[in-house]
Amino acid sequence: MIVFGDQCQDHSLKKRRLRTVRTYSPKPGDVTRQWHVIDAQDVVLGRLATTAASILRGKHKPIYAPHVDTGDFVIIINADKVHLSGNKRTQKMAYRHSGYPGGLRSVRYDELLDKNPEKAVEKAIKGMLPKNSLGRQMLSKLKVYKGDQHPHGAQQPQPFEITQVAQ
Repeated sequence: MIVFGDQCQDHSLKKRRLRTVRTYSPKPGDVTRQWHVIDAQDVVLGRLATTAASILRGKHKPIYAPHVDTGDFVIIINADKVHLSGNKRTQKMAYRHSGYPGGLRSVRYDELLDKNPEKAVEKAIKGMLPKNSLGRQMLSKLKVYKGDQHPHGAQQPQPFEITQVAQ
């Protein structure tokens, strides 16, 4: 006869019942956010985007959970000096749609990087985040600037090095 929990009359069985270790689930109030600054000069765009997306999601923290925004703030400077490997600069296209029939617009990445390098970096990182309200919340913690100056000095951002740069 198998008896579970409080159903058993024998006190020796109650004492031998195993205690389980509870899995920790982080709450939004448990998260402490830091600020990181990444220099994008001569860094391949894809490697920059994966690193930034990982920090924005909080995957570098031991309290990571996919249903809670545990990520940190990310500042990217020198977005205009980012590198695209191969022929992607001239052959890769960026698409957007107005929502109207025939409203698909496309632009080559070299034109996009010349005109608005912040948008090119944001687009690459946005594609690596979840496609829901949590992903939009994570994307709001991303700050991209084309020069080497940023207005977030008061937050004391920590430099984050990406060791593999373009050749």
